[in-house]
Amino acid sequence: PEPYVTIDVLGKTPTQVADIMLDHVAASETGSSGSSTGSVIVLCGLSGTGKGTTVEVLKQKLTAQEKSPVSWSNGNVFRSVTLLAATWCEQNCESGEFDKDKALTPENLQSFMNMLTFGKFNNKYDIHINGLGLDLLVSQVQNTILKSPKVSKNIPTVAQVTQGEVVMFAAKAVSTMGDDGLTVLLEGREQTVNYVRTPNRFTLVLSDDTLIGKRRAAQRLMAAAMESLTEATTDNDAVVKALEASLDKMVNEIE
Repeated sequence: PEPYVTIDVLGKTPTQVADIMLDHVAASETGSSGSSTGSVIVLCGLSGTGKGTTVEVLKQKLTAQEKSPVSWSNGNVFRSVTLLAATWCEQNCESGEFDKDKALTPENLQSFMNMLTFGKFNNKYDIHINGLGLDLLVSQVQNTILKSPKVSKNIPTVAQVTQGEVVMFAAKAVSTMGDDGLTVLLEGREQTVNYVRTPNRFTLVLSDDTLIGKRRAAQRLMAAAMESLTEATTDNDAVVKALEASLDKMVNEIE
């Protein structure tokens, strides 16, 4: 694949990171034919380096440029398959615990992939998880259910045996969106996004890696607390109470 541009996000705001990326994209487009077809911006980096936030800023800036952006994360596909595998274990294993040998058979993996559908839902592209009693849109659960312990701790195991399936799923999705004239913001690990040809490749790094875990914990805590709050909530005590309740729940999950 084309070379990646490495960006150290330490001390930078998501807006600054997005501006660095868009400057590079603009430079790469200099002298292009100006085709109206869609394009792809690839973004990699460890969890906690701010990829999700940066993608949201990029979407805002590209929208202002009338580029019709849409985000895509291979990680969300892996998390979706892992959620299905973990749910299958809860329903079919006597202990209810994750059992890779029972859950990750070729037949089960094919079944799990068939429970994922990419398309337009609520007038926007999304992934629909439909099976094993689950009926979810990834955009609505990507910061809650898909980042729960039963998913996060089993992703490496599931990813080892689903690389091919996820790459094929993602390739079709990215192609569909590109053909629709969209600018696709593709997020994932390098080995799962290298199949896409584009000069716009970026890797986010955090030179102080102790901050990664802290950021992940803060993301989960905030997302969980928001479930019991509304946009109209202005009472600081209510916010503190929601955060404390969510923190207690997170601690209980790992004890």
